[in-house]
Amino acid sequence: MAKDCRSKFPSNNNPNHNQNNNQNTSRGCYECGKPGHMRRDCPQLKKAGGGAAKGRAFVIGSGEAKDDPNIVTGTFLLNNVYASILFDTGADRSFISSEFSKLLDITPTPLDYKYTVELADGKLIETQHIFRGCVMVLANHELEIDLMPVTLGSFDVVVGMDWLSANQAEIVCNEKIVRVTLQNGEQISIQGERRGVPLNIMSCMKANKYLQKGYTAILALIAEQPKKERKIEDIAVVCDFPEVFPEDLPGLPPKRQVEFQIDLTPGAAPIAKAPYRLAPTEMQELSNQLQELLDKGFIRPSFSPWGAPVLFVKKKDGSFRMCIDYRELNKVTIKNRYPLPRIDDLFDQLQGSILFEDRFKIRLPPTKDTGKRYP
Repeated sequence: MAKDCRSKFPSNNNPNHNQNNNQNTSRGCYECGKPGHMRRDCPQLKKAGGGAAKGRAFVIGSGEAKDDPNIVTGTFLLNNVYASILFDTGADRSFISSEFSKLLDITPTPLDYKYTVELADGKLIETQHIFRGCVMVLANHELEIDLMPVTLGSFDVVVGMDWLSANQAEIVCNEKIVRVTLQNGEQISIQGERRGVPLNIMSCMKANKYLQKGYTAILALIAEQPKKERKIEDIAVVCDFPEVFPEDLPGLPPKRQVEFQIDLTPGAAPIAKAPYRLAPTEMQELSNQLQELLDKGFIRPSFSPWGAPVLFVKKKDGSFRMCIDYRELNKVTIKNRYPLPRIDDLFDQLQGSILFEDRFKIRLPPTKDTGKRYP
């Protein structure tokens, strides 16, 4: 059962006219119910809307637009400025972001009326200006477009039905293509942004048939180009002061005013831990590093009752770093009681520094193999 929601006309006392009404219902305005005009020309509607035109601009997010197969987006030149453009068949007019319009070297033209725009969330905004004659470059062709400044979300420009209809545009949603017919009858295709385009893969048998028919095949090898590592010789200041940046220590560190020493708790007995199990490659690495330290004079053979196990940690470049487990020694060492500086204060003192000295360049005082103070 259907219900007629249109307002009834006022009763007419003319019997002849009433008789005609009984036979045929007169058509009138859907807004006020009075005959003689259509709804779009209704005085009450114009009075309530203040004579303002009304349009739609459904603004969505850029992420949603790229994922939606029914929406075409792209980045194109607008007055020599790259703009993110949405081709929207749901918009009655074409719009430009108020923020983006400040980048265009063009003055807006005032309108004789206010244009009310309905956004996707139902919010109504008004504009009374238009940018006429904006030049949009599509497929190497310059096309003019009139744009109204409004508050847009994720896009700089929304191309609506006013421009699409005038240019006989056809949108192929699944291919993200907009076809536009120029004034000379030429049709151009504008490719929008595509995401997740599947690759066309053929079988080896089919590829062999194409080769036998004389088709050209191109073999592309994609390889990652290794980055050139910057060597220390490439730094100018290092070349100017080679004595400050030696490749290796020439010998033992120099004697300093303060000598390093380890103070043990009274009555502490020498500690000698059993060595850790090492792989054959690690045993070979231990032998090589000990021989290298012996040749440089950094270490010497010792018969001290103190001993600590050795383990290896692999570096990023694949080489091994020798580490000595001194945890048992630390347990019988007298802890320093002077206050340590705050770590954040130390970081503040490092501001502006570019050169740092490692703490391993510390000379130990000479000891006897049978000494009890130093391991």
